[in-house]
Amino acid sequence: MLNKRILFSQVKPDDENSVYYKLAEKFGLDISFVPFISTEAVEAREFRLQKINILEHTAVIFTSRNTVDHFFRMCQEMRIVVPGDMKYFCLTEVVAKYLQKYIILKKRKIFVGKKNLDDLFDRIRKNPDERYLIVCSQNRKAEITDFFDTNDLRYSEGTFFKVSSNDLSGLELKNFGIIVFFIPADVTSLFDNFPDYKQKNTRIACFGPATISLAKKFGLKVDIEAPRQEALSMSDAIDLYLNTTIH
Repeated sequence: MLNKRILFSQVKPDDENSVYYKLAEKFGLDISFVPFISTEAVEAREFRLQKINILEHTAVIFTSRNTVDHFFRMCQEMRIVVPGDMKYFCLTEVVAKYLQKYIILKKRKIFVGKKNLDDLFDRIRKNPDERYLIVCSQNRKAEITDFFDTNDLRYSEGTFFKVSSNDLSGLELKNFGIIVFFIPADVTSLFDNFPDYKQKNTRIACFGPATISLAKKFGLKVDIEAPRQEALSMSDAIDLYLNTTIH
């Protein structure tokens, strides 16, 4: 029988109407939110040492909501007005929709991947004349820069924030039936804290191909994957899994 306690490796949602609370009500789940990582902003003074001129770029690549937040934070700190014709390439629909926190979506050129990096790369290939700015942390995705180098595209890679593992020593992971990871750094944090972790009967859910790949490299069996055609969000993927498992 499936243990209905689920651990989400992120901050507890402020929105009472969050889809995760609706999932909990639908399936009688006991859900917990514990951020596995912390992010630290790179200050403008430190960013300038990278010698990146944001306004020299015509397109920005966002792979997570964190990248969106820190890009616009940096622009504000440096008093940069982002041009109205700047193009935005987003890894997923979730990231693209998050942009509305900072811009009016209908007035901007936004290109969105559907399931994985390959989808995003297809859109970039169709825009080879742009000068791209990859917004990332110090734990960047090598696949992205490898793609740009292989295709001889113009780009800069900027570290806008830093990621570190939180102290999870107080967690009893064996008490949870499902553990949900959203980014590769979440998986890294798990093994930073519990180097000898054994999955046993715990189900693992991962969002994004890089997260899935890293989890498997650590020897985890990934039971729930998103995004995919029938489940673009993590909540949809969990919903489908529980419908199959419980009913």
